[in-house]
Amino acid sequence: MYSIKETVMDWGESIGMSHGLTMDLLFTLFILLAAWVSNLVGRRLIIPSVKKVVEKTNVTWDDHLLNEQVMNDICQLVPAFIVNLLLPLVFTGNPVVQQFLIKASEIYIIAIALRFVFSFSNSLYSLSNERERTRNRPLKGVFQMIKILAVCIGVIFIFSILLDKSPFDLFVGLGAAATVLMLVFKDTIVGLVAGVQLSANDMLRPGDWINMPKYGADGVVFEVNLTTVKVRNWDNTIVTVPPYTLVSDSFQNWRGMFESGGRRIKRSISIDMTSVRFCTSQELQKYRKQGLVQEGDDKRELTNITMLRRAILDYLKHNPRVNQELMVMVRQLQPSAQGMPLELYFFSADKQWVAYETLQADVFDYVMAIVPQFGLKVFQSPMGDDLRIKN
Repeated sequence: MYSIKETVMDWGESIGMSHGLTMDLLFTLFILLAAWVSNLVGRRLIIPSVKKVVEKTNVTWDDHLLNEQVMNDICQLVPAFIVNLLLPLVFTGNPVVQQFLIKASEIYIIAIALRFVFSFSNSLYSLSNERERTRNRPLKGVFQMIKILAVCIGVIFIFSILLDKSPFDLFVGLGAAATVLMLVFKDTIVGLVAGVQLSANDMLRPGDWINMPKYGADGVVFEVNLTTVKVRNWDNTIVTVPPYTLVSDSFQNWRGMFESGGRRIKRSISIDMTSVRFCTSQELQKYRKQGLVQEGDDKRELTNITMLRRAILDYLKHNPRVNQELMVMVRQLQPSAQGMPLELYFFSADKQWVAYETLQADVFDYVMAIVPQFGLKVFQSPMGDDLRIKN
């Protein structure tokens, strides 16, 4: 029974091949077989074994860093290296073909390595989104820059292989073209620097509510990448803002409010000053039953607007939707031609927009309803029936 070697030799002689060319063909088949076996071992043995080990561990980082895509890329590198190491053994009598195959294998290794860098970067980004410390950091732009740098380095190595020059010589030669490259990648470079500043100073996170009237942005940040920050406005429109504008210009970030104990409500109602007067003894007796007259008040005369302020403050102090650990205050502002402003200053315990607006409306509904009970009037500019001349 013929061996594989004898079979290939006989086939080569039958078609007129030389002995050396036939041996090259034999070694080429051996190299391809070795590459195929290594790839088969990786896909059928190594990857399933690693997958089983990863599934049994209690940590989650290996689920991301050793996922199926990363392991496939690693397994494809092995046969590529085998081919590249064994190619110098074949076509020794034909250096042109030999060099062509070696260069092709080296370029293939670089392409697979780049794909591995991409998949590994994606795994790191996925892992960072799972970690509490890095979940809300704008790291997407950093990983995008890593990919761009990897592609640039890979392209330089490929050109060095094709031109038979050292990659370091090409790196030195790029210094002359640095100005052109900076112009081409200006936005990318500036975006990377801005992204690093935003992350290092914790200025912006995905999920933050920001306000930039200059750029029409008033909503929640849902993506921060290398060249743009995407904001979904409250009307569901999407605004894209360059990252460097968030560093060079000012913007309002509402994260501090959400992380605090409450959301501030600061609004005033104007009282007609002509309705302000001293309380009668009957009124004081009624207010004393309501707990509005305090110890020591008997020594001074009290006004109806004082009782109103105390009634509103008592209402706020006993409202469960008001954060009592933060400032609660009712004060008078500077009187003007539009009346006496009575300002309410307090914080909503629920910081969500709908609950916040509902509390604010409920409080001022109550305030406007009790103002007449103290003999006071809400000031509003005269109009309509107020201007009609009565006969």
